[in-house]
Amino acid sequence: MKAILALADGRVFHGKSFGATGEVTGEVVFNTSMTGYQEILTDPSYRGEIVTMTYPMIGNCGINPEDVESSRPHLAGFVVKECHEVPSNWRARMSLDAYLKENGIIGIQGIDTRALVRHIRDHGAQTGIISSVDINPESLVAKARQAPSIVGRDLVREVTCDAPYHWEEGLWELGRGYARPETPPRFKVVAYDFGIKRNILRNLVSLGCDVTVVPAFTPAEEVLAMDPDGVFLSNGPGDPEPIRYAQENIRKILGKKPIFGICLGHQLLSLALGGRTYKLKFGHRGGNQPVLQGEKHAVEITSQNHGFAVDAASITDSAVQTHVNLNDSTVEGICHRSVPAFSVQYHPEASPGPHDARYLFDRFIAMMEQEKQGKGSRIKEKGL
Repeated sequence: MKAILALADGRVFHGKSFGATGEVTGEVVFNTSMTGYQEILTDPSYRGEIVTMTYPMIGNCGINPEDVESSRPHLAGFVVKECHEVPSNWRARMSLDAYLKENGIIGIQGIDTRALVRHIRDHGAQTGIISSVDINPESLVAKARQAPSIVGRDLVREVTCDAPYHWEEGLWELGRGYARPETPPRFKVVAYDFGIKRNILRNLVSLGCDVTVVPAFTPAEEVLAMDPDGVFLSNGPGDPEPIRYAQENIRKILGKKPIFGICLGHQLLSLALGGRTYKLKFGHRGGNQPVLQGEKHAVEITSQNHGFAVDAASITDSAVQTHVNLNDSTVEGICHRSVPAFSVQYHPEASPGPHDARYLFDRFIAMMEQEKQGKGSRIKEKGL
């Protein structure tokens, strides 16, 4: 079946439909990862986006029930050069095409993805539309221009959980799958769900954390009443500016509990500190982004997925920049000057991607341990 991808600036690509049939709008972006499409499909941070894979053949590993980052796919649409129809992997349980059909995700294949990516790099990420029901280019361009922008929208409310829940699953092990740790947890962590990835939770649990996930709009007073050892701010989709309820809650928690933020959580922490954010021309999405860790002067290859960034000049009064992107010098990490709080723009939990930055979870553990010891010392000094 014929399908068309049309951009708001008038560029049109003709291809073939795969996955679900129909029509969908979203911001057209690209991801440079060579593998990990299943994790990308199920990452809630892609809500509202039509994702283009730069690697030419997608689907040869199929789909399995383990490599998912949430309960279902969240992106708006999927664009590939070629969708492999017959998977060849011992863990595969179904094809990519069947998985997209089952979850109502519209895809297009057979287009020149190199030309599309170059167009986005030159002209910026923009609203587009995929359709297999309307094949009139002029009509589709008009629809793309009328579709809402991702800027200014609160997409977090569309992906956050409805109620608090407890997470007990640890990291994947060959022969065991996602096993629960055999030792009792040492730290109690409350994780704000702005669109959280499961591998973040798995990393925390594997390091000895008892993790409770709460909806994005949970008041800070409720979180503090749970008396956690630390608070985690998760990744999530879209523009951080409209998520003002989260910024206010973060301000109330700062200085009272250690805080660790990833991706959108990093941006929200920066905004809570009085910083500013801005939209990148085409964002950072992929598993090969080089980042300089300033303290050790070490380079990390990181997994990233974001279309907004923190203005470096806006956070100098309250925080120190700890990491910088080596491609465009954007902020990749900050640390508060006086209270236990830090964040990174990239994804140390990877999934997919390299594990260069997994040490950041250990840093969060060390921060909570230090706070517990400090609290114990203060209690002893007061004779309580």
